[in-house]
Amino acid sequence: MHWRGYIPAIVTPFDRDGAIDFKSLAVMLEWLHAEGMHGLVVAGTTGEWTSLSSQERKQLFSAVGSQLADKLPLIAGCTAFTAREVLDCGRGAADAGFDGILVTPPPYIRPSEDEIVDFYRSISDEAELPICIYNWPPGTGIDMPVELLARLAEIENVVAIKQSTGDLRRFVDTFFALKDVVRVFGHSMDDHGLALLSACGGDGTMGAGAVLGRTHPDFYNHLWAGNLEAARACGAKDRVIMDEWYTKDLRGRFGSGPAILKAGLNAQGVPAGHVRPPLKDVRPEDMARIRETLISLGRIKAAAA
Repeated sequence: MHWRGYIPAIVTPFDRDGAIDFKSLAVMLEWLHAEGMHGLVVAGTTGEWTSLSSQERKQLFSAVGSQLADKLPLIAGCTAFTAREVLDCGRGAADAGFDGILVTPPPYIRPSEDEIVDFYRSISDEAELPICIYNWPPGTGIDMPVELLARLAEIENVVAIKQSTGDLRRFVDTFFALKDVVRVFGHSMDDHGLALLSACGGDGTMGAGAVLGRTHPDFYNHLWAGNLEAARACGAKDRVIMDEWYTKDLRGRFGSGPAILKAGLNAQGVPAGHVRPPLKDVRPEDMARIRETLISLGRIKAAAA
């Protein structure tokens, strides 16, 4: 396994009519690769998987795989309501040259802990790719405790956990309990994360969008090179985005997460397209605030007076 560092969950560009914009996708992928991402998550929460049909997810995997397979780790968002659907999605990812699948517990129905274990076991028994467990309470209504994650980590094809609880203590408990069993992603790119990574090591962050380009992977590149001050500077820029664009429970201040990230990328000339209904694109007045943040971070220039 070579999953480590900053692995963004990328957006899925849609045109104004709601179709996947594969031309824009190709340009965005080229930019992400050139900016040095350590891997990509495709069709995750940020990728609006909830609006994609099974066929569209496979088409998306095929397009990404044909461009970037074997160039960096690719992880397919395969969350679904049934193990059968997850496995079908996973087969499409394997055919496209992906390296793993990312799966939450079935959303909405809120299964019990034993049911969650059985769900992942049934996926593991037939999965063609390694599995990353995704704990995403805002999207599933389930915040899996460390004890449950420990049970899941023992399943044969489970190799990683994306711990997106938003609770620093919960992440730290998960990290220390399971870091020697599976890879644990979710380190915050701030002084807390830097202190933990420096003292105890760690695998990385599966974060949203890569809207600051190279700044995100450079947090880890500088850390690995022993330049903590440079890593801290990168993390501080990421923190600005998190504080100004999101609430503490990871809700977007100007709309949905995908809409905000697409607005930020589009403002920098990276073609990220539109969101699909029922999501709405960021309003013009909020777009101005997003631009202000990007100007303050040196990502774009202020308009001439």
